[in-house]
This record gives sequence, C-alpha cells and structure tokens, in this order.
Amino acid sequence: MLKHLLLALLICITACTPKYARPIVTVMSIQMQGGNLLQQSFLVKFQVQNPNDRALPVSALHAELNVLGQRIASGVSNHAFVVPPMGESEFDMTITANMALALLQLSNQHGDSIAYEVNGTASLDLPFLHDLPFHQAGSFQLRGSR
Repeated sequence: MLKHLLLALLICITACTPKYARPIVTVMSIQMQGGNLLQQSFLVKFQVQNPNDRALPVSALHAELNVLGQRIASGVSNHAFVVPPMGESEFDMTITANMALALLQLSNQHGDSIAYEVNGTASLDLPFLHDLPFHQAGSFQLRGSR
C-alpha cells in the first residue's frame, strides 16, 4: 500500500513539473577588462531569449566557450534576473579566457571558418526544476577568406 502511494506521489510530482524549452543565449558584446599573456578577463554581454510561455527566473548562470573542441573561456554569474515569457533579457558576465590557447588553436586551422560552441546552465529559482542547460553552436568566417 505504501509502495503504491509513493508511486502515485512520484507520478503526480513528475506530471506537475513545468516543462521549459532551452533558452537561446547570444553574445552581444565583449570588452577586455585586463589580463596577462596566460589569462585574460572579459566583460561579456549576453542576451537570453525565453521561448516559453512562462517567466524564466534565473538565479545564476555558468557558461563556457569552446573553439575547435577546446575550452578557451568560462565564467559564472550569480546575478539574478527574470526573462519575461516569450521575451528577452540582457546580462553581463565576467569570463576568464586563455587567448594564448585560442591563438594556438587558430594557427593550426586550415579552413575558411572556425567552429565554436557556447555551453552552459541556467540555474532557475523554480521548485522541481533547478538547472536548464543551453547550447549554441556555429561558425564564424576568418578575415580575408572568400
């Protein structure tokens, strides 16, 4: 009897958990803050688009940038913000990068474009749903390539 009650409770909790689509995260601008040969600090402005019909209360965010399969930058922010339903919001995050590694990766590149990925997790201030991962991949053209 207790086993059936626990199973029913688990099904109810699972059914009541809101389903959220992944947010779309875009880099809007990057400003160098300082650094040295091995490590640099950048202020990155992100835009978060919420494709859901409910507000997205973000309590923290972690992001990392991979170029050619290598992580070259990462950062965290514990600045809370709310992305409105079917809306967007901007926020700033300080990221730490290793530009020497990035330049080494780029020097070995022989194509016309560079593949990149932005991966991360938005920590949400919602019951039963705490982390919402995001992923964006693309490529950018190298200067002078046709």
